[in-house]
Formats: sequence, C-alpha cells, structure tokens
Amino acid sequence: MSDAFVPRQEQNPVYETDEPVKYERDGAVAWITMDRPKFNNAQNSQMTYALDDAFGRANDDNEVKVIVLAGAGKHFSAGHDIGTPGRDQLVPFERRLMFGDHTDRPGAELLYTREQEVYLGMCRRWRDIPKPTIAMVQGACIAGGLMLAWVCDLIIASDDAFFQDPVNRMGIPGVEYFAHGFELPPRIAKEFLLLGERMPAERAHQFGMVNRLFPRDTLREETAKIAAEIGTRPRLGNWLTKQALNHVEDLRGKRTAMDAVFHMHHFAHAQNDLTAGNSLGGLDGKGMASANKKAAGEDA
Repeated sequence: MSDAFVPRQEQNPVYETDEPVKYERDGAVAWITMDRPKFNNAQNSQMTYALDDAFGRANDDNEVKVIVLAGAGKHFSAGHDIGTPGRDQLVPFERRLMFGDHTDRPGAELLYTREQEVYLGMCRRWRDIPKPTIAMVQGACIAGGLMLAWVCDLIIASDDAFFQDPVNRMGIPGVEYFAHGFELPPRIAKEFLLLGERMPAERAHQFGMVNRLFPRDTLREETAKIAAEIGTRPRLGNWLTKQALNHVEDLRGKRTAMDAVFHMHHFAHAQNDLTAGNSLGGLDGKGMASANKKAAGEDA
C-alpha cells in the first residue's frame, strides 16, 4: 500500500469577470479599483494577482507619482473570498514570490504555502512600493479588506465607512497581515479582535488608523486633491519618507510580530481542520455575513 500523498481534488472557480481590477491614470495619480461589486469586492486569487499587476504597472510608470486603491460599489472590500463561485483555494496560479505551488502540498502545508504568497507576501510587497499609496475606503472594510487598506500609506474614508476583523468567530487570531497592534492601541486592538465588532470610521480616525473623513459623495474628489498635492513633492523625497516611517515600524517589531502571528494563524487553521474538518471552523461567507449582521443589530 502506497503512502504517497494524494492531493485534494482541485476546485473549478467560476469567475464572474475577466477584469476584477480596473486601472486608470489621471495626471500623476494612478487609480486602482477593485471591481467585484456583486460580491462586495471579496478577494480571490484572480483579484490578488490583478492587483499585483496594477501596482506593478503604476510603479513602472514614471508619470505616476501617487497610487490610490479603491473599491467599486457600496463597499471597499468584504475581505477574502470564502463563499463565491470564484473562490479558488486549490487552483494553481502564476507565482510571483519564491514559494512553491500549494496545490500539491499535504495537510496544513497547503494553506501555509498559499497564504505566504497571496496574503502575507503580497501585502508586504505592496507596502514597500516606493510611491505613496492611499486607500480610499467607503462602506465595509472587513478582515482581508483591512490588509489592503493597512498596506497603504494613508487611509481616506467616507464618514459611513466601518472596519472589522471578525475571524475570531473561526477561532483564528486575526487576518494574516497582522498589523492590528500597530494600527490601534493594544487594548483597543484586543477589543477589536475579541468582539469582532464594527469600528465606525470616526472612531478609527480618533485612533489614527484613518487620516481623514469625508462624506461619501465627495470622497473621490477630496482623495484626488490629497493625491494630487502629494504628487507635487519630489519623487525621491516621497520614497525616502515612506522608507523612514516603515523602518520605524519595523524597529518597533512589526515584521517579527507579524511573522509570529502568521504561525498562530495557521495553527488555528490546522486546529479547525482537525476538529471541524474545515480550515475555517465550518463557517463560510454566508455564515460570517449573517453573524456579523446580527452582531451589528441588522437583519440577517
């Protein structure tokens, strides 16, 4: 009897669009827009790699001085795709970082390998883009959506936006790019994670997680003004300013803390697989959305 590992059967995602990310340049500003509004801009690997292409395009264009990341529709991003037909955990993809193909890995190694690239690795890659980046956030910025906003240098939000990381419901200590303790004071970060409640943009602004708030109907106009102003500064000065502050964060332990919590995150996935037969503790997108709405006092 052979002990050879037999991979799980690959999924066949059904992508509702061939273009999950839109790219446009307006003067010195590149606008990168997640465009899966039907699914509240939930991120599958198709979107992740499209985002990487768009960030690379903006980085390589010498006319671009500032990059704005946005989400089409009602919400910025509902987080990682855990429930649409386009979810693609077991689909091979063109790898950008030095990790192997996750689809032929046994057990916990599968998710650990995949998430090293598509979540932790990609986010760190985008954080280090030499051009200033701005997240323009409206509506929901949940779980994996936080990661996309947090890698940006500034967060400009609509006054009706909210932020949330509810994955403790799954027994998981926060999303993979674990910046919670750097974006928020420690005790507030614990509340944010343990309760998993929505944090209104106004409260996030009070803690410095959000730079500025505007009404939704003027959000793009005001974000464009800020981006244009930053774009008038010397290119090297902008890059050095980013490096300086990122270096300060890393001296405070951001990278090493993130590495440690990434391993806790995957221990939690493995525990869920052992106890619930599912890395997400039996929850899916619909279940999480229903629980989150109930916690917010909305109809499920």
